[in-house]
Amino acid sequence: MDGDGVLILLALGPASAVGLYWMLYRYYRNTDKSHSFEHETHIVAQPIVGAEGDRKVDEIRGTQETSIRGNNVNDYRRRVRRTPPG
Repeated sequence: MDGDGVLILLALGPASAVGLYWMLYRYYRNTDKSHSFEHETHIVAQPIVGAEGDRKVDEIRGTQETSIRGNNVNDYRRRVRRTPPG
């Protein structure tokens, strides 16, 4: 009888751990209460339109230029300005 009690206690530990994990998982995930966005939400796609004042300025295709026009990487005095103390 004493050996059976020890086996029951040993089996109860992992079983209760699995039960606690499953209960916390269901509580925080709400897997039985959440809805499926892809199936329950209806979205109507529309073509992309711009504002009336929008106009195309420039188009760059490929990578012919190795640097950006007007960069100031080497001109640190123009890039960093000191602020007066105060």
